[in-house]
Amino acid sequence: MILVVDSGSTKCDWIAVDKNGNQLLEKIRTKGLNPAIISEKKVKKILKKSKELKENRKKVTNVFFYGAGCGTENPRLMLKIVLQEFFPNADILVDEDTMAAVYATINNPTEAAVVCIMGTGSNCSYFDGKKLEQRVDSLGYTIMDDASGNYYGKELLRDYYFNHMPEDIKIAFADKYNLGADYIKYNLYKQPNPNAYLAQFAEFMILNKDSKYIQELIKSGIRRFAKNMILQFKEEVKTVPVHFAGSIAFFCQDEIKAVAKELDFKVGNFERRPIEGLVAFHTKKA
Repeated sequence: MILVVDSGSTKCDWIAVDKNGNQLLEKIRTKGLNPAIISEKKVKKILKKSKELKENRKKVTNVFFYGAGCGTENPRLMLKIVLQEFFPNADILVDEDTMAAVYATINNPTEAAVVCIMGTGSNCSYFDGKKLEQRVDSLGYTIMDDASGNYYGKELLRDYYFNHMPEDIKIAFADKYNLGADYIKYNLYKQPNPNAYLAQFAEFMILNKDSKYIQELIKSGIRRFAKNMILQFKEEVKTVPVHFAGSIAFFCQDEIKAVAKELDFKVGNFERRPIEGLVAFHTKKA
């Protein structure tokens, strides 16, 4: 049994297949396993809570895990050790979520492309057909992550409290969420995964895209992301496409294309959930 895993900070999808790519179990979903923001103890607790993973853990021969927070050595090593303990008979590969986005969006295994992630968090890399290159080290959601779910959640909350929202949007926003200051601060400063908490507000943005205010909010974030991340590869984007993975990108395709036209780069493919592409990639290699 091969497990192919795509994990963000909010949720983690597990697909169990045989070496020919035939699915063996219903897709398993757990909470996100971002080792940069949750403890070893929490990772173990999430794994043990899944009945399907517990029942099949000794049958697993390979785990291909791609996730947020796996781009730096210490968090990646911690997660690999925990997975090895949980799946004692498996070979474990842990890699950053950007590689999942690469495998899911490129048109062929050696295609060069700039590949972006816009989900709970955001990132951008250049894939030359063989290896991945990042020229900016991510400092996480508090400082970076432009055009991500947590970025837009933070902007919505700021605009609400600074009274920058149109009145009709402000009323609708308050009707949908608990926006009490104490409640928000409790979730941001006392609860785990504040980035995922912020990202939940992005749903409101997607559902209200017909608003001029929301349109400008979306495009402003994409412009920031493009200028800070995509255009670090300003020479590469003259000749290669820019692919996108993640829910924010998927639901904001029109806005991304509009900004791409402004800033003169070519938009390629969109993939909401990279895991299907990952399954095909790894079963071809199995």
